[in-house]
Amino acid sequence: MNVLSYLAAEPNAFLIVVGIVGLIVGSFLNVVIHRLPIMIQREWERECASLLKVSPSSESEPFDLSRPRSRCPHCKHQITVLENIPILSYIWQRGKCTNCQTKISPRYPLIEGVSAFLAVITAWHFGFGWAVLGALALTWALLASSIIDFEHQLLFDSITLPFLWFGLLCNLFGLYTDIESSLIGAMAGYLSLWSVYWLFKLFTGKEGMGYGDFKLLAMLGAWMGWQALPFIILMSSLIGAVVGITLVLWRGHDKNIPIPYGPFLAAAGWISLLWGNLLWSYP
Repeated sequence: MNVLSYLAAEPNAFLIVVGIVGLIVGSFLNVVIHRLPIMIQREWERECASLLKVSPSSESEPFDLSRPRSRCPHCKHQITVLENIPILSYIWQRGKCTNCQTKISPRYPLIEGVSAFLAVITAWHFGFGWAVLGALALTWALLASSIIDFEHQLLFDSITLPFLWFGLLCNLFGLYTDIESSLIGAMAGYLSLWSVYWLFKLFTGKEGMGYGDFKLLAMLGAWMGWQALPFIILMSSLIGAVVGITLVLWRGHDKNIPIPYGPFLAAAGWISLLWGNLLWSYP
């Protein structure tokens, strides 16, 4: 019996493996969440410099998802392999840099843990098969996009557009819905929020959401079909309202400071991916 056959026959072993992979992917997501906004900003600066025909700001070294190696932002100590084991290294180091003893943000092990937790739930729901591979990839993309949007109020095309096409590709084989529903879902997802955006701007003169939200909902429509869109929009609005009211009442959040909508769309989309058919068909 080979490894794949063993994992297919042993659900508990399959979930353990997915959990471990989820921790590793969570460590990579920390890199994406930190570096992708910087990479996009530098690309924008280069484009602006090209349009203005001026020299771009000097960059001392290449900067992407693999270069330079991860290092402490305070003392520039390069993170070793043993210092980069998901969650365990943070506990072993007591949440501090081994070189300068500066505290490490608990966000890093938290994202690793959430990545593993969501991956295990997704794997438990779909079971061993092709569908779980796409669902796991979408889960991790939604997690990274949510945190980036929460911190920077930006949803990057480099995540939403490839996963929109990936959703259409998966549904060519009917993994999550039929291809017609997928295509209509992508179009309706974009146009529905696009229409709301322009109506809101027409009547108030303000921008209620960004174009990234349109693309995110189009991506979710491509994965789950147009039938899921009403549930996703309703659920994301409910989650957003609860979070917004909580922030205002308990944290004193300034009502004039916008709260990004992307994380709520992502949460509602993930719920719909796993339990949407059950929830929206409930009498």
